[in-house]
Amino acid sequence: MARLLIITTLLIMVSCASPKKKEEVFSPDKMLDLSVAKTKRTLKGLTDSNSFLRNIPKGEVAWEMVGVRDWCSGFWPGVLWYSYEYSGDEKLKMEAEKFTDPIKTIAFTPAENHDIGFMVYCSYGNAYRLTGKQEYKDVLLSAADTLATLYNPVVGSILSWPIKREQYAHNTIIDNMMNLELLFWAAKNGGDKRLYDIALSHANVTMNYIVRNDDALYHLGEFNDKTGEFIKGHTHQGYADESMWARGQTWGIYGFALAYRETGKHEFIETSMRLADHFLKRMPEDGIPFWDFDDPEIPNAPKDASAAAIAACGMLELADLIKDKELKEKYVDAAYDFVKILSSDEYFSGDVNQALLLHSTGHYPMNSEIDVPIIYADYYYMEALLRLKKLEANHPELVKNK
Repeated sequence: MARLLIITTLLIMVSCASPKKKEEVFSPDKMLDLSVAKTKRTLKGLTDSNSFLRNIPKGEVAWEMVGVRDWCSGFWPGVLWYSYEYSGDEKLKMEAEKFTDPIKTIAFTPAENHDIGFMVYCSYGNAYRLTGKQEYKDVLLSAADTLATLYNPVVGSILSWPIKREQYAHNTIIDNMMNLELLFWAAKNGGDKRLYDIALSHANVTMNYIVRNDDALYHLGEFNDKTGEFIKGHTHQGYADESMWARGQTWGIYGFALAYRETGKHEFIETSMRLADHFLKRMPEDGIPFWDFDDPEIPNAPKDASAAAIAACGMLELADLIKDKELKEKYVDAAYDFVKILSSDEYFSGDVNQALLLHSTGHYPMNSEIDVPIIYADYYYMEALLRLKKLEANHPELVKNK
């Protein structure tokens, strides 16, 4: 009788237990489908092609808009070009063209800052890559010439923020490594060959002075504009001068990988790998970086999904350039993990708002864009998904066990 009672009790417990939810299988195609569908829904509410998506404030659903001269203006048309690249939808192509067109003004007016690369290459660069239109190429070449006007041959680098000349005679920030791709591209596509030399010099100066001995980075290098002397390393968007600002670290990972791709200079890929390894070494258990790895408020500090998305792109670029099989697999695995986590319910917005990704941090010290969706997070997330899709098609052995 007692045995029967035990068996009955066990059967009741089993029948009452909640069934385990089947774990969702991550797929780049699935997330690209969702991302493109969401991009199309967002487009329905946009009427002004001279306004560009920037962020979604806390508690809001729709994107805040900025003008063409905002440093983030190129990311929304970039998202549209990536959506068209994946879907082949001609309507998306038309929308991408519409939002790309206003950005040409940046190429033909005096440079206000180094962000010409972000603004023009993310928009017109993708436009030309996918269409081959001469008009897009002409804008890119002009934009490269405009960016080059900020180069100081004494220092050997591009001035990042002309507006801060009263504070720093010459400043160069780590973000600027990403803008070199425009110069490298122009130099081999009909532009002045001097553009290559400028980009190479800038990468060397950044490597020698902004990359620290601890394998982290200063956000900004301060230089004497008359002698070229390095004065001091600073931060603006990190916690402290010697801390490890997450997004800055990823600009370095990706930027130096791109510099190696274009120059073949081995020191650049070694630098990229050093930065990547240090980034991975300090990664918290949940796999997404805090906005700054040295914020004393950790584990209660905000996360930065954008840094994870940029890191994924940078590490996939590294993996594409490295010949060593184990190292290649290491960086592919890391990138795959970043994108998989970003695709989870915790980070992928779903129906929460118009963005793709939640939980990015823009400028914490200025209390700006903290723990909100930011457009460049969506841009690099889509880039990473497209890269993974191509990797699955061309090198399935690298992702077969995922």
